[in-house]
Amino acid sequence: MCGIALVLSGGCVVVAPSTAAADAAAGIHPGDEGKGVTVDELKEALRRRGPDSLGCERLRVHADGTILGIGGCNFGNGDGGDVGDRELCFIGATLQLRGAEPVPQPMVARSGSILVYNGEIYGGVHVADDQNDTQSFLLSLESCCSCDCHALVRDEACPCCGSVGKSVPEILSTIKGPWALIYWQRDSKTIWFGRDAFGRRSLLVHWPTPDDSRFILSSVSPPSFASNNTASTVKGVESGVDNDFSESTKMNYWEELPCGMYSIQLKGLEKNGMCLKEACIFKVRRHDWVDSSLDKLIRWKRKSIVPTVDDLTVHKNPVGDYHLSQNFKNPTEAENNTAYRVLIALRESVMLRTKANRLFQDDLDKLKDDELAPIAILFSGGLDSMILAALLDQCLDSKWTIDLLNVSFDGQLAPDRISALAGLKELQRISPIRRWRLVEIDTALNNLKGESEHVMSLIHPSNTYMDLNIGIALWLAAGGDGWVDGSICSMQDGSRYKYKSTSRVLLVGSGADEQCAGYGRHRTKYRLGGWVALDEDMRLDVQRIWKRNMGRDDRCISDHGKEARFPFLDENVIKTLLEIPLWEIAKLDEPVGKGDKKILREVASLLGLKEAALQPKRAIQFGSRIARESNRKNFGSNRAANQASAGSVEIHRRALH
Repeated sequence: MCGIALVLSGGCVVVAPSTAAADAAAGIHPGDEGKGVTVDELKEALRRRGPDSLGCERLRVHADGTILGIGGCNFGNGDGGDVGDRELCFIGATLQLRGAEPVPQPMVARSGSILVYNGEIYGGVHVADDQNDTQSFLLSLESCCSCDCHALVRDEACPCCGSVGKSVPEILSTIKGPWALIYWQRDSKTIWFGRDAFGRRSLLVHWPTPDDSRFILSSVSPPSFASNNTASTVKGVESGVDNDFSESTKMNYWEELPCGMYSIQLKGLEKNGMCLKEACIFKVRRHDWVDSSLDKLIRWKRKSIVPTVDDLTVHKNPVGDYHLSQNFKNPTEAENNTAYRVLIALRESVMLRTKANRLFQDDLDKLKDDELAPIAILFSGGLDSMILAALLDQCLDSKWTIDLLNVSFDGQLAPDRISALAGLKELQRISPIRRWRLVEIDTALNNLKGESEHVMSLIHPSNTYMDLNIGIALWLAAGGDGWVDGSICSMQDGSRYKYKSTSRVLLVGSGADEQCAGYGRHRTKYRLGGWVALDEDMRLDVQRIWKRNMGRDDRCISDHGKEARFPFLDENVIKTLLEIPLWEIAKLDEPVGKGDKKILREVASLLGLKEAALQPKRAIQFGSRIARESNRKNFGSNRAANQASAGSVEIHRRALH
């Protein structure tokens, strides 16, 4: 996990892809930067995400494309120089998780290109076990063609220079794994930026406004600029239409950057920009994904949606009737078993994200104590986290402890605490040789004042009570600061002791409910509109998960200098689930705890998790009981909160005090 940022200032105005340049620039002047976020504020916010190193690189580009200089944070004075000059400031804060040696960011190539990257690569670009993702990725990007026609006109093979090098969009389209990046391609004078197709890594954007004419990208908002009272009218920014830019909207200082690949070319004004009122106007270009297999995942099309009578009368994979140890008659029978196929895909996903030889070796060398854990799980004891725990046990050497991080706002009475204690016993039963450590993180909402303010800045631009409740629960759980009952975890001579998890990699179950019909509203959709309505609702959930969940969750978890990894959102897992008929994924005419997420219940049964296979779905805000406490505090009671649809009510900062 890293924190990345770019500040583009000087004699230019950057507008979003759907904007008419002249209209968007009206009222915006390059010198209007007095009310904007400072570089120092960005550094402080990013440092929490990347505590191992913090770097900065500045360069200045003249209107004719000439590079006037390159240097660290003290290079230049930020005034943009001559009219038409643009200054680019790249910031990178690094959490070192991969490779044999520390690799600080920003990375500057021999060519003068600059990369700040936040992500992991599990395919598409080769990364050796002892290499760092950013290093390997920069080498691939440096091999890309940089001809003007290649960058501006097309994403296929370059017709001008005959280069066999791929384009930047081609490279980005092949990456498997979560990512967000900002890349300055020096030869083409182009800024490339974006985030993966499912938005698993946060990237916020500030579009130029009359108050602040700069174009800014950042992994997270500094606290002073996460207010929901800073709305301005700006054309061409994304608003109510998911996955696209709308023409005009009221916006905050920061917006979630929609998933995708974008570029801004800082030369060839006669082709790509125009001069207006002594400013160069640049329109951001959005690029299509080049890889056809990725495009299929984004469109999220399932072949088999509506079952026939015969499909529903053939009962395949009944929950609880078999175990992983059962012998299939032949390999074909195993491959045809849908739950087994999902299990194999999930196990490979967990393996890719937790292989010890792909973790930063200096960190592993520090784990001398038998009870220290390199990997932790955000753990409710529910179906998704139990599956991840059982699979991690299979993928991680038995010498390591696994931390199970569980948060409660009602002590031992919260549903998630009760299920976590039951889940711990079941994990100890199926894997008695493993040391399982349940970390009980207890607090009361009334004790969280400064913390609530801080989390409010992390979830921004999300700003509802539901977002805040989820954000606080995730932030506390990721912090890993709680108590361990040695008597049930077989640790510390059975005593209860204070403990703070040092795990830097956290497995999270995000994406399971969206893909497997785990929400209550999925049952409602099915009841009212049948299989087609259910499929459409699930597709909408997956396609907007970047905006509703992933950016917010990434910012809250990574604030502790830890990295969230999402095995259910692995590209191959998504592909595998889409290949399975919808009626094998869920059967919502069956009771809660059986028909919802049917396929995952069968996976749990294969893993020997008989009790977990029957667990009902509970969202973290309800399972931890923070929603109940929030309703009482802010609305007087649960009933009043329900009448006010509290979850979707926007928060005004004064309400936090």
